[in-house]
Amino acid sequence: MSRRRYKSVQKTTGTSPGTVTYVGPEVEHATRLARIEYNAIDYRVDDSGRLSTCRLPNAEANHVTWLDVDGIHQPQVVETIGRQYGLHPLLLEDVVNTEQKPKLELYDESILFVTLKMLHCNDQINEIDSEHVSFALGKNFLVSFQEERTTDIFTPVLDRIKASAGKTRRNGADYLLYSLMDVVVDRYFEILDFIGGQLDKLEDQIVLEQAAEKPDTYLGKRQKPLAELYQLKRELANTRRIVWPLRDMISSMIRDENPLIQPSTIPYLRDLHDHITQVIETIDSYREIIPGLMDVYLSSVSNRMNSVMKTLTIFSAIFMPLTFIVGVYGMNFDNMPELRTQNGYFYTLGAMAAITVGLIIYFRRRGWF
Repeated sequence: MSRRRYKSVQKTTGTSPGTVTYVGPEVEHATRLARIEYNAIDYRVDDSGRLSTCRLPNAEANHVTWLDVDGIHQPQVVETIGRQYGLHPLLLEDVVNTEQKPKLELYDESILFVTLKMLHCNDQINEIDSEHVSFALGKNFLVSFQEERTTDIFTPVLDRIKASAGKTRRNGADYLLYSLMDVVVDRYFEILDFIGGQLDKLEDQIVLEQAAEKPDTYLGKRQKPLAELYQLKRELANTRRIVWPLRDMISSMIRDENPLIQPSTIPYLRDLHDHITQVIETIDSYREIIPGLMDVYLSSVSNRMNSVMKTLTIFSAIFMPLTFIVGVYGMNFDNMPELRTQNGYFYTLGAMAAITVGLIIYFRRRGWF
């Protein structure tokens, strides 16, 4: 990901484990809360944002409760939610730490915690930003935490819940967790399409630059391809660091017997695992393409340098005998008969012209220019 260009609130050193201290960019807006309850028959949405919406659902209720928390920059709100849903303090500490790496952890056999990164393409600076996302899965409920953004990344899932009694409405909270994670993984494909488009543009630019007679005129004031390639290489390395742990996380959810994951959800998790594997393979293929483009660009620069050096060498070879002749007749010795020849000046110029023409013909026959 691109280096963060905003001021971050750093974690206070020396605090005890489980201290809920926000680590991330400064946010001016308040945390937004939305509570969605649904089953195969109906659904209810409470987006008033009041903390009263954070109440723990009845364990015997036949509804799935989804609490969507948009904004983790207010630790007091996160702590209140944690008390309502019985979330471990260490879990809450990871929720408010935007620098936390993706992980999967089971707390007391009753809460499954998942944290990962959502990727966004920043078109203004042509880079990729990451958003910290966390999930706490319990019996018949799911709490999702996301950094404050102008748009809710989970809107497509909410729209499916409102639209009809589809798979999401017929299944439990574990399927809801899969649906939300699937939205995150689908965004990875969009990011890879963006990176692939950038690689295609750079490849065309390098080829056109290599074919152009005046590469500097062709490039103009645009950024040099080598700098852009290094930038994409860094973006791919950071993207791989974010995506790689997800494969092991999903494998653990599939392999380990967990009462919170129903057998009917396992096939969907396998499909999600396949998508993550495809993302990783695409990233690796792009990482292999970049060194090749770098080699092509550097070889084109080297070829242009060799062409310049060859031209300079030819001019030096042509002027070397001419310089020798001029040096000989510029020694000012008295006993030099040619200096007193009436047409010696013209004979010397003619000899120098003949030597120049002869060298040009020789170099052209050898194919040097």
